[in-house]
Amino acid sequence: MDAQVADFSMKEIDRLGIIQQIEDKRITQRAGAQLLRVSVRQCRRLQTQFRKHGPQGLRSRHRGKPSNRRLSDELKQTIVSLITEKYEDFGPTLAHEKLTELHGVKCSVETIRTVMKEAGIWSSRSRKKRRVHQSRARRECFGELVQIDGSPHDWFEGRGKPCTLIVFIDDATSKLVGLKFFETETTAAYMDVARMHLERYGRCCAYYSDRHSIFVTTKQASTGELSATPTQFKRALNTVDIGHIPAYSPQAKGRVERANKTLQDRLVKELRLQGISDIASANAFLPIFIEQHNRKFAKPPKSPEDAHRAVLHDENELDWILSKHTPRKVSRNLQISYLGKLLQIDPSKHRLKQTTVVVCEDYSTGALTMLHEGNVVPFTVFDENQTGFTEAIDSKNTNRVLDQIIKNQSSRKSHKPPADHPWRRFVV
Repeated sequence: MDAQVADFSMKEIDRLGIIQQIEDKRITQRAGAQLLRVSVRQCRRLQTQFRKHGPQGLRSRHRGKPSNRRLSDELKQTIVSLITEKYEDFGPTLAHEKLTELHGVKCSVETIRTVMKEAGIWSSRSRKKRRVHQSRARRECFGELVQIDGSPHDWFEGRGKPCTLIVFIDDATSKLVGLKFFETETTAAYMDVARMHLERYGRCCAYYSDRHSIFVTTKQASTGELSATPTQFKRALNTVDIGHIPAYSPQAKGRVERANKTLQDRLVKELRLQGISDIASANAFLPIFIEQHNRKFAKPPKSPEDAHRAVLHDENELDWILSKHTPRKVSRNLQISYLGKLLQIDPSKHRLKQTTVVVCEDYSTGALTMLHEGNVVPFTVFDENQTGFTEAIDSKNTNRVLDQIIKNQSSRKSHKPPADHPWRRFVV
């Protein structure tokens, strides 16, 4: 008997013991069927096989035979060829989506994973042990909390310059509510995407960001204390009544961090498939990608209520709010200086002498608007003689500014002073 059951599985050995008990009249067929978790009729069939062929009659007849559901060699070769040719660096999940949508391949994700492993195209990565961070439950309503972040990356894989993707994602639904490419992560970039969010959905309750100087005031060099003046972005949020919550770690805003990781994989490959290699074309493609992404990854909120509120400011007011604000004191001559420009206020506004006005500079066009207590102040540019950069440039914009300086220098015509130029007199 031991030789006959040497290649039996544990399930088949248990089945043999129960059938043997039925044959020895120690238990009934109904009790044996319940133990085997089969019907009484199937239990009788197993008894018949046992009587005819002995223990071997209870052995699975499929053992050693190929599965009826296995992929054909032709289909497997087709999958390997398509992946090698077009999707070699895709993961199994994304490769499965493209094979299904674009090539009509009908099989599961796990099948694609197995084929890619066998062909040596993909291998699972060992994961490091990570610190455990306490999970925070999602907000219940769409529009209560929107996580925002910038993702600098080589989005065009060398076909174009590296750039930054500004990402706005809803906390309750993981729905992308704002997405746009920019050269660098700047206040102007966040203002632009915030405007898109306001115009499409309205005012959310709060934005959740990191502690970048775009959002949080930095320490003053003289006192070492935090400046009481809010940043340009925080000032704009206060004006339209949107809260701001700064996170103390990347894990705290994990929703947008994980979205960045997903976008750096999926969006990069979509841009490659579309043949896109510049910011303008990528931004034109983003609405299509956002719709596809939200359809696949967005989740329904716990509450059907939309927490977004209506925007109370008109288009012109939004232009002023989402621009750069700089306070200036008006001289006795009704003049102010701004970035090397002398702005002459209309003489009819003589009451503004020695008062403080706010100069609003549009981030995208550079247009200037002067406000006093919310009212527009008419002015003219008296003298325009701006040389160089009068403001400190952060590290993220240094390369862009330096490139512009070099470009300006190369465009200038070289000039050699004459032999009798005064500075030559001091040359020994």
